[in-house]
Amino acid sequence: QVNYRANIAAIKSAGAEEIISISAVGGLVEEAAPGTIVFVDQFIDRTVSRQATYFEDGVVAHVSMADPACRSLRERLVASATDVGLDYLSKGTYLAMEGPQFSSRAESMMYRSWGATVIGMTNMPEARLAREAEICYQTVALVTDYDAWRPHEDAVSVEAVLQVLKENAQKARQLLNAFFLSHHHGQCQAGCRQALDYAVITDPQQIDDATKMRLSQIAPRKFS
Repeated sequence: QVNYRANIAAIKSAGAEEIISISAVGGLVEEAAPGTIVFVDQFIDRTVSRQATYFEDGVVAHVSMADPACRSLRERLVASATDVGLDYLSKGTYLAMEGPQFSSRAESMMYRSWGATVIGMTNMPEARLAREAEICYQTVALVTDYDAWRPHEDAVSVEAVLQVLKENAQKARQLLNAFFLSHHHGQCQAGCRQALDYAVITDPQQIDDATKMRLSQIAPRKFS
């Protein structure tokens, strides 16, 4: 079990303004072949048992998730992938499922009908929590397999996934090296760092000091 809230809070307290999530995924479309990088711009959240918000204890906030990934960060990562000649899709929808498990064929076909490009287990509620913490967030999805939707292929196996994972790890290193050499400087034009401007519904005077102190760790701009 991943403590998503603690992870994002620690990243925020370290002063980070951007998160690049390197994630292994299954491909749900032909174009998302094993070895392909998908720069995710949308999410479908099918997780059910994870703590998905920092706002509780009587505090209500609704951050916009219409565009859950940072457009500015994605554009710089795409430029880095182009620089080193990696195969990629510049956009795609990530279906987040409860893990650890693989899909049934029926589930895989259903997710395809929803328009999902890739499927993974880890990026939600991570992306939502990053938005609540006003951190730019971008998934770099590395496709390891075709999930279970292809009727004439064997279902995905752990052995096959591990082999492609090794190859994808090298691609991730290439991408990040290019990014930090040439494209790591950039201002967010997508509004991620002002995500809470109009999101907090609760009257600040109704929030007790202990809750304000807790929220100040992830949203110091609003609660310090």
